Amino acid sequence: MSPGRAPQFVSIEIARRWLERARVPAEWGVTPERFQVVLERSAKRRFCDSAPEPRNLESYFAILQIRDLALSCACSAGNEAAWDLFVREFRPELYRAARAIAGDSNPRELADSLYGELYGMRESEGVRKSLFDYFHGRSKLSTWLRAILAQRHVDEIRRSRRTEPLEDANGEVSAEATVKVTAAASGSDDPERGRYLAILQATLTALLNALSARDRLRLAYYYVEELTLAEIGKLMGEHEATVSRKLERTRRDLRAQIEAALREKKLSDAQLRLCYEYARDEWPFDLTLSLRSGQGRALSARD
Repeated sequence: MSPGRAPQFVSIEIARRWLERARVPAEWGVTPERFQVVLERSAKRRFCDSAPEPRNLESYFAILQIRDLALSCACSAGNEAAWDLFVREFRPELYRAARAIAGDSNPRELADSLYGELYGMRESEGVRKSLFDYFHGRSKLSTWLRAILAQRHVDEIRRSRRTEPLEDANGEVSAEATVKVTAAASGSDDPERGRYLAILQATLTALLNALSARDRLRLAYYYVEELTLAEIGKLMGEHEATVSRKLERTRRDLRAQIEAALREKKLSDAQLRLCYEYARDEWPFDLTLSLRSGQGRALSARD
């Protein structure tokens, strides 16, 4: 529902009544007015903007996971008490689901990266947009989270496959794909492989060195020390959701900056794809020194 748009289906009295049924702790800060917006959004999703009969509306609310909906509402608003409960109760489920979905393909990062989206990383019209705003309570929150993780994993697979085209626009196998397949079959290697990896390593090292001390420290804690979000948060005086959000922001910025830097070196789209492919096949970089550079100063630094 757009900001400022008055609820059409759900009265404040209805919202207050269902909020009381959910037995929501006061420290979550979920007001009837805020819950009214959440219930309205869910009802509009169910009834497609067609005003339902009062009894149908009540029947619909009766099948919702009301407490989960209230928790998502509180977390979307950034309430710390609600976030503490969410992390405590749902983090183990997220990790189990990520392992089941991604296998050995870095399930911890798949699960942890979701925190940033759930807290809300992007803003629209000055309002922080949380992924929780898309939870309508029609399933358990844990079920919805598993579905989101699965979709993120599929999106990543599709994204990576887009960097490995086998056919051109006419449906013919591209010359580049033919060379790569032939080289793989013969056991030979691309003579440019070393140059591409050297360029990528130099670019990444320079960008890591340009990060703020605290951004570099978060990366070091997560990727080098392999600490959990909770452990990083305690060391840096940040909430887990904040750690996740800032890690995701740093990763996103680095990806964009790497691509821009490689394009400045006049690499073509095909050469960019090869850089990424070779790095994925066998990560040859030891970035420990780059990430730990300035680590001693970072603890006293402030964002």
